[in-house]
Amino acid sequence: MKTILLRAAALAVAGVGALAPAMQAEAQVAKSGAFLPLSLAIEAASAAIAACEAGGYNVSVAVVDASGVVKLQAKGDHSTIHTRDSSFRKAYSVVTLGPVFKFETSGDLAALVAKSPAGPALASLPDILPLAGGVAIKSGDEIIAAIGVGGAPGGDKDEACAQAGVARIRDRIPTGPHAS
Repeated sequence: MKTILLRAAALAVAGVGALAPAMQAEAQVAKSGAFLPLSLAIEAASAAIAACEAGGYNVSVAVVDASGVVKLQAKGDHSTIHTRDSSFRKAYSVVTLGPVFKFETSGDLAALVAKSPAGPALASLPDILPLAGGVAIKSGDEIIAAIGVGGAPGGDKDEACAQAGVARIRDRIPTGPHAS
């Protein structure tokens, strides 16, 4: 039984590798030293929640840094408990896999997973959620953070709210090392 499980794990890892195009060293994160200040994370999260509330949706929002660590988690009024996890997992998926597979939204990840034979293996990685609702926050061409929204009736609505959060801060996102 243990041998079967080890073989299955090896196949899953090999399948994930088959998804990756020829990756270069540039796929590393946080190369420039730019980061998202907490004040902008709060503003983006508030704008995302407000956008969803305007549509009648009770959501939660997570903002993660370039390493996938939670910078901010906000449970919107009347949102359900599972929205906390889904918002985090959408943001985490974008920030940890986006630089490698060259996508900027978890909706793009969902499309990648759906069309690839190795998609189920990729989707089985811890905290990965291939559903729309996560959006990259970029400094130039580098993903320095991501915002995830969960709770609207459909990932497309979550993703539109996340986009509204990013749009609110886009022109003030720092560039370069030690930016704040």
